[in-house]
Amino acid sequence: MSGLDSTMVNVSLDTLSSAFAVPLGTIQWVTSGYLLALALSLPLSGWLVDRVGARRIFLGCFAGFILCSVLGGFATSIHVLILCRLLQGIAGGLLAPMMQMMMARHAGRHMARVIGVAAMPVMVGQMFGPSLGGVILGELGWRWIFFVNVPVGLMAICFAWFFLPRDEITNGRRLDLIGFAMISPGLALLLQGMVSLAHGEATAPLSLLASAGLLAGFTWHALRYPVSALIDLRLFRAGIFRAAAATQFLSNAINFGGQLLLPLWFLKIREAPPSATGLMLFPLGLGIFCGLPIMGRLSERFGARAISGGGALLSLAGTLPFAFASTDTPYSLLGIALFVRGFGGGSITIPSAAAAYASVPRESLGHATTSINICQRFGGPVGSAGLAIFLQFALLHAATSEQAYHWAFFALAGLAAAGLLTASRLPGR
Repeated sequence: MSGLDSTMVNVSLDTLSSAFAVPLGTIQWVTSGYLLALALSLPLSGWLVDRVGARRIFLGCFAGFILCSVLGGFATSIHVLILCRLLQGIAGGLLAPMMQMMMARHAGRHMARVIGVAAMPVMVGQMFGPSLGGVILGELGWRWIFFVNVPVGLMAICFAWFFLPRDEITNGRRLDLIGFAMISPGLALLLQGMVSLAHGEATAPLSLLASAGLLAGFTWHALRYPVSALIDLRLFRAGIFRAAAATQFLSNAINFGGQLLLPLWFLKIREAPPSATGLMLFPLGLGIFCGLPIMGRLSERFGARAISGGGALLSLAGTLPFAFASTDTPYSLLGIALFVRGFGGGSITIPSAAAAYASVPRESLGHATTSINICQRFGGPVGSAGLAIFLQFALLHAATSEQAYHWAFFALAGLAAAGLLTASRLPGR
């Protein structure tokens, strides 16, 4: 539901700008506010699991998401809509960690297989969200972008109430308010700073500097008080967990970086219309969708190192053709490269996540879930913003626009190569 909602809202920004008679600079807070609120809520997930329980938080997040969807659909001003999206971001940011937490507790050695199956509906939402959003906007109007969440969310609450396992509350530790006051705004400022830097805004260095100070302060605080800290940084002392977290970060950077560069390349270099660009990118989503169901079984048989490393290698192989492609390159070749890249990208995340959960004791799963989700979620915006900045630099200094995109795809291939290196540190079994 949250993946579907995000993609549908993204395609409705221009419509919302017209409906509320405000510039796109204001409307972008409908999506940016959601991401910032998500960043603020993520660090709380481990404490909430221990204190309240994953099932209760899961049900509460669904209920909150539905309520904010209804209020957003009835919004009469852009300020009300942005507020609803901020609250949606808090609820949506906790849904994925709670799901992973419950799976990690009950899947046992089949964690990779379970994640692979559970990731499929998420991918379906992301693949068909733009198309569904376009139909809803054309036939029903923008308010139904939010109202459509209601039946889906109510069904999910019913299923969750009857089928999810009862909560296992491990301890009643107090909330680390000092740590929360540093890490949550630190992560939000990091995200805002990267986005501002990609857009060339003058406030970007200040946001990044403030973020660095807050995150450094949290690191010192968490290492000094490891038992009560919001996130147990001692988990990163273990080589497997550290490698898995780095692989998760790079996996999202590879995927989100491709989502930035590939549409731009088709639009600017191949001069394809937006509707055709979406169809041209379909092999990418198809590759991800085909890879997810079998990744769990392959990981159990061959180990996280082989499958995640192989996925990074496939991502590298599917990216390099675009570093040499021209306007005359046959689409059949590009389509194969996109499929290979999608299949590889979908193969990196699941084995490395399963390896991370397998490397920590059961009582540390809450902390592990928080850490892995932060690494994964922030890999995307950091990777895409970094590539956007690199592309701007390349467009200024390259002889042609085509050459600038070649350089950018080489940089994206470098991220895949880095993912291959971190995956080589994962366990063989």
